[in-house]
Amino acid sequence: MKPDTFATSVTKRLFLAAAPLVLLTGCVMGPNYTKPAVNVPSTFRDQIEPAEAASIADLPWWGVFNDKPLQALITDALHQNYDLQIAVSRIEQARDIVAQAQSEGTPQIGYNLGAAGQETITTGQHSAASATYGTFGGVLSAAWEFDVWGRIQRSTEAAQANLLGQQDIQRGVMLTLVTDLAAGYFRLLELDRELAIAQNSVANYTQSFDLFSDRYKAGKDSELPVQRTQALLKNSEANIATLKREITQQENALCVLAGRSPGPIERGRLLTDQTLPPSPVGETTALLKRRPDILAAEQSIVNANAEVGVAMANFYPTIGISALVGGNGVTFGSGIQGFGLWSLAASAAGPIFTGGRLKAIYHQRQAFWDETVAEYRKTILTAFQETSDALVAQQTLVKQRENLEAQIAALQQSLSIAKLRYDNGRASYFEVLEAEQQLYPAEYALAQTQRDQLLATVSLYKALGGGWQVETGDWGKPQAG
Repeated sequence: MKPDTFATSVTKRLFLAAAPLVLLTGCVMGPNYTKPAVNVPSTFRDQIEPAEAASIADLPWWGVFNDKPLQALITDALHQNYDLQIAVSRIEQARDIVAQAQSEGTPQIGYNLGAAGQETITTGQHSAASATYGTFGGVLSAAWEFDVWGRIQRSTEAAQANLLGQQDIQRGVMLTLVTDLAAGYFRLLELDRELAIAQNSVANYTQSFDLFSDRYKAGKDSELPVQRTQALLKNSEANIATLKREITQQENALCVLAGRSPGPIERGRLLTDQTLPPSPVGETTALLKRRPDILAAEQSIVNANAEVGVAMANFYPTIGISALVGGNGVTFGSGIQGFGLWSLAASAAGPIFTGGRLKAIYHQRQAFWDETVAEYRKTILTAFQETSDALVAQQTLVKQRENLEAQIAALQQSLSIAKLRYDNGRASYFEVLEAEQQLYPAEYALAQTQRDQLLATVSLYKALGGGWQVETGDWGKPQAG
């Protein structure tokens, strides 16, 4: 029989044998996934505005952070950050794992080819004779496991859930990257503002020191104000050195996030000129659909649920068929002799005694499912906590800023009065020093409060799962607006 006849015959027999077994498939072991029940409050704690569908999370990140240098920094990070590249690589790995799992449900076909030559020599008393011959052959084999119990289907479900979870993790990395850069940028602007305050204090203390030194040398005053003013001056100069170091370190940290070598960071608007859009929070139930860590946690449950089904299917036999077709040949002298072969077999293999291994695997995967459910519910609670924390920060910082601005206005007026009284000889310069000592810390506190107001909005945007409507591939392509 010719080789092509063998192949046709084996193929027909393979599918004829497979037909009744294919009809048995569809019995999928294990529970189908059902989303766990969670308690979702009707409103966020400290939510002042009534619940509405609109949310700051609906905006793309460039609609929230509209400072051009900051946008350029974020864009660089979304193309060059290494944590994000790691997340993308893990998605590719997960996608290939899905393909591996799916491949187990298809026929596996392979081949084996071989050839050999041999010479034999026979010696006698007066002569020797030799014979040369060769062998060659090839075999085409096929095997097909029927997913009677749904093991392959559940394994594929687990791999697909892992893929979707990795995609959610990628979006979480992008959101964290964007908000970390925004927060770091606003901290940098706050350090710039503190540096400006410190430099202003140095200028004023230097003027006072020169004045007191001249009065002391002229015998009009004691050495005490000279020493006190010099101490304040040196403290401000030390503060400038500290701030310059912190500014450089903050710039370096932002560069690393952006995938750049350490270097200076371009600034846009000053801290006091920064504005962010209104920040409605939207409905509480929408949080479960927006936050990438919640979505990733749910996919972990789907994965664990499917793995329970795989563990249950492992108790049952693996059923499949195998086929083989091939031929061998022998060359001897100038002649060739050959023959063909084929085989077709059905098999069923299953466990009888495993020492409790399969049962332990099943219970372990059930326990893992319980773990993923608890982690999912914990993630939801954390999301509501972070949202409430950001909301209360926004509300209390408004009043805090108003009070600090009023305090600074009063201190500035106090300083003006003290200088006027000193110029008219009605008070010592210690009143001026005292007013300055109270003014500069208040200005530092105001700068930090202005920063914290910006950070509260950044935290709220992250807590609500900001940018959820933007396609993953569009995060690095900010649109003008």
